[in-house]
Amino acid sequence: MDGSRTIVITGGNSGIGFAAATAILRSENGSWHVVLPVRDAGRGQVAVEALTAGAAAGNTVEAMTMDLSSLASVRAFTSGLTARVESGDIPRLHALVCNAGVQTGTQLTRTADGFESAFGINHLGHFVLVNELLPVLQAPARVVVVASDTHDPALKLGPAPAWNNAEALARGTLAPSAAGDNAFIAGQRRYSTSKLANIYFSYALARRLPDGVTANAFNPGMVLGTSLGRSLPAPVRFVSRHVLPHLTWLLRRAVTPNIHSAPESGSALAWLATAPELAGTTGQYFDGRTATRSSDESYDTVRADDLWDDSLSLTSVRA
Repeated sequence: MDGSRTIVITGGNSGIGFAAATAILRSENGSWHVVLPVRDAGRGQVAVEALTAGAAAGNTVEAMTMDLSSLASVRAFTSGLTARVESGDIPRLHALVCNAGVQTGTQLTRTADGFESAFGINHLGHFVLVNELLPVLQAPARVVVVASDTHDPALKLGPAPAWNNAEALARGTLAPSAAGDNAFIAGQRRYSTSKLANIYFSYALARRLPDGVTANAFNPGMVLGTSLGRSLPAPVRFVSRHVLPHLTWLLRRAVTPNIHSAPESGSALAWLATAPELAGTTGQYFDGRTATRSSDESYDTVRADDLWDDSLSLTSVRA
């Protein structure tokens, strides 16, 4: 396995993550071993077989069990992966792609640890994943955190974030400005708030990583037909999965031109995870393949550092 490198992609058995894994494994630039942390071993194996069938010679893929909604499961995964990297069973760790996420519906749901699901899965689960793997994420290496332009109120892509301290967000309590939300809007706002947390995390991580290890945030744009909205009400879920993908042209004109297919966004995500020219790029927000500014609010370093410290406390990660 000399010269080979490992990339971990959460949410890699479908949607953008699967598309990114496909692009990486089809690449003939380098030798890649992709690890897919999956909740469902059966679905993971189906993904592995599909990805293997299209992989270039020398590239490999496997699935390992992990549930981002359980910190015990995340720690079991990181412990197993660390042991395998240190023993040489798999190649050195090159990248962590924090792609998996959930967009909750009208019910306030909780993770196995009692955290509100969007904040617990989208932020806290990945916070633990990255921090537990930092000892084997040695230069040159990188972290890519999938965020969303829904975090930016100026773009008017849905309910804007209603930031609160991390302990409140972990309970499902948004800022007082969201007090009048109905159940559906509250669910959408928890999602956009969790995406703001992803950007705070990415920027704070970039300031803490050693030279040669980078962290960047990625906006995939609006990607239709994925499983992101699996917790949404059934009628909304049906429209999202089966109707909107056929209206891409109209949505690009009426809502935002930044609408893409999963292969388009997955290819950009794969580029962020592997491109040699990005080896020294860190602390940036990428809209597809273009580095750009995130929202004004997202550059609040006090908030980002508070989120980091509170996340350490909530998850019992050792600093």
